[in-house]
Amino acid sequence: MTSPNVEFWRDRRVLVTGHTGFKGAWICAWLAELGADVTGFALEPDPGANLFRDLGPLSGVKSIIGDVRDRDALQRACAEARPEVAIHMAAQSLVRRSFLDPRGTYATNVQGTGNLLEALEPCDELRAILIATSDKCYRNDNSGRPFVETDPLGGNDPYSASKAAQETMAIGWRRGLLENRDGAARLGTARAGNVIGGGDWSEDRILPDLFRAIQAGEALEVRNPGATRPWQHVLDVLAGYLDYAEALYADADRALPSALNFGPRTTEAKPVQWLVERALDRVRADGITAKDWAGVPVNGPHEAAHLALDAGLAARTLGWRPCLTQEDATDWTADWHAGLIGGKPAAALVREQISRFSDLTPAA
Repeated sequence: MTSPNVEFWRDRRVLVTGHTGFKGAWICAWLAELGADVTGFALEPDPGANLFRDLGPLSGVKSIIGDVRDRDALQRACAEARPEVAIHMAAQSLVRRSFLDPRGTYATNVQGTGNLLEALEPCDELRAILIATSDKCYRNDNSGRPFVETDPLGGNDPYSASKAAQETMAIGWRRGLLENRDGAARLGTARAGNVIGGGDWSEDRILPDLFRAIQAGEALEVRNPGATRPWQHVLDVLAGYLDYAEALYADADRALPSALNFGPRTTEAKPVQWLVERALDRVRADGITAKDWAGVPVNGPHEAAHLALDAGLAARTLGWRPCLTQEDATDWTADWHAGLIGGKPAAALVREQISRFSDLTPAA
């Protein structure tokens, strides 16, 4: 169970928060291909390049612009969407920005989640709520050991701490409220690692920075080339989200974990330098001129040296496994951007990769 079940999602009413972001745009495009009835709720896309804007109108996807910190706007959106499944991805997702705006980070990631859960209360046809958090919700000792779902939560920066708090809120809401009500929706949290893929233009992320540097004819400056991360393609992660949401909805009598990790195989941890060099080699093979990267001193807040996830529980519970290796994920991302530089529309590139991914079989 890796590719989403077309029969399950066809005509299913789905609320997606954060739909104007990178992962949100991809999941809306995928749900549109599956025939779902999607309502998106998110902030206006950032100025400049943005995947959701570049995709253009998506069949079956209605966009509502709003802020998860606005309780009234969320309540109106939920009442209008009448969701059967809610997938919450709206977030302040940038570590370095969280140091500049810690209060806004907590307000969006923690209070915004509470606002959504409250707004979903009257939705009597809702059966599944999936909250996307982060691998950074774990208390990190930089040992490099892959985190499992029972590891302690915590954070050494505002973003990580907000994600741990988001997890804690979900635990309390599920145990204290939802599990004590007949017919209540089932709630799960999904913890993914560093997601890469075409159309990510976020600030202070390594591959978006690389593709901006290539288009500007500049060399990418890399702060922490030796740091390792659980790099994974956006479609692998979203396949996990959709599998998990299906199980939460359809298997009411089945015991399911309340949280699941979605990450690459634990033997595949790769440093930043490897990722950059692999992507550079790939775009150059596609005929794109790109300068070499350059290391620079760290000039910002501390970041963890090592992050890794153990996704074994998702494999045992859902049958989910990544279809793409880290090499594949990097190549697919570089190919997407090479296609865009070559003049191919973003929407066509997204559709092609969704179709290609849907034909893959996860490795054992």
